Amino acid sequence: MKIQFLGHSCFLLEDSNVKILIDPFLTGNSLATTTADNVVADYIFVTHGHGDHIGDTISIAKRTDATVYAVVEIADEILAPEDIKTGRGNIGGKQKTDFGSVKYFPASHGSGVNGALACGYVLEVGGKKIYHAGDTGLIAEMQFLKDEKIDIAMLPIGDFYTMGPEDAVKAAGLISPKCVIPMHYNTFPVIKQNPEDFKNAVEDAGICDVRILSPGESLII
Repeated sequence: MKIQFLGHSCFLLEDSNVKILIDPFLTGNSLATTTADNVVADYIFVTHGHGDHIGDTISIAKRTDATVYAVVEIADEILAPEDIKTGRGNIGGKQKTDFGSVKYFPASHGSGVNGALACGYVLEVGGKKIYHAGDTGLIAEMQFLKDEKIDIAMLPIGDFYTMGPEDAVKAAGLISPKCVIPMHYNTFPVIKQNPEDFKNAVEDAGICDVRILSPGESLII
């Protein structure tokens, strides 16, 4: 599987069978190295309704006919009126999919839609487990992810709107993945961070490997 970082919290997961896009904020993202017109996806996962996460979801889904996964309220209020194919779910629920499975995981953050909850996702794709935390603070529920045996955890480190580097190190310790990819930093001045400091803290603590990806860069697992 190829995991490509497209900037901010956006990732493209790709193997021979499926292309999965997460939180496609490309238009208006000065660090993005591609455009919404160039991205191809079979499925899109939206963690919450803020503009820097739902981003270009509607335009990409209309162009590619992708199915968009989101919590029920976001699917109903934002996506359904645009005739987007949706995969609705909610916190704690696990669903089998054509590519494997998805489990909606709690996130402590605003949703951007009244009545909706922000979430993260545990995706099982090609025998690998990927956890995308979305926007969140450090939450105790992360300790239960240790039982999931996560291969890659994508964690925000920007602070201000989400957990910062120190709490993200604690999160990595609770989750105990094989590798962490930091995200949600440096896109705006208020979330400027040095990811090398986060990497050193996690690896010096013996928690796991950390892979820093620049926008456009990929990791093969």
